[in-house]
Amino acid sequence: MFTGLIEEQGKIKEIKTSSSGMEIVIECSKILEDINQGASICINGACQSVISFGTDFFTVQASNETLKVTNFKTLKSGDIVNLERALTLRKRLDGHIVSGHIDCTGVFVQSIDDGFSKKLFFKLPDNFKKYVIYKGSVAINGVSLTIASIEDNIFSVELIPETIKSVNLSGLKKGDIVNIETDIMAKYVEKILISKDNTSKINYNFLSENGFV
Repeated sequence: MFTGLIEEQGKIKEIKTSSSGMEIVIECSKILEDINQGASICINGACQSVISFGTDFFTVQASNETLKVTNFKTLKSGDIVNLERALTLRKRLDGHIVSGHIDCTGVFVQSIDDGFSKKLFFKLPDNFKKYVIYKGSVAINGVSLTIASIEDNIFSVELIPETIKSVNLSGLKKGDIVNIETDIMAKYVEKILISKDNTSKINYNFLSENGFV
């Protein structure tokens, strides 16, 4: 599990692609402080296992499934990625619960200035827009953010200056692909509600009457 609070921005040092997947070498420093082989590192929001590391880098292997659902296939040497180590029981959960399992990719639409913040707009695939709600949580390239607006399958988030300098979202160009993880709770609720053998008294009407939807 992760929090969506980025600890460091790493730099892609090397990428090797084959029919088996992709091997990625990432240059960084802070992430390496207590790293070990097999450790989970969130890279642009996708949980990956460390297979090797050195004094200024670590290496992961992304499976074909990961390449299918993430923006890893667009990565190239020199790109900047968001990094976060796995959550510990002694760490405050200042963001939200992020599993590191990417649901889909989204498309960056535009950015506008909003006071000292920047409002960023993204387009979701139609079949994932149901998991995104106003003031709900979303992880974009691993960054925990609050949804500021939503219209059909386009939603926005606001980045304050502190966030802007710490993550790789401020340099996005129109059409760039980002990793999206929607709120994990929404998917569990959906699974319960549509289950054929659901005997729970919790249904859509109950959730609506009690202000959850």
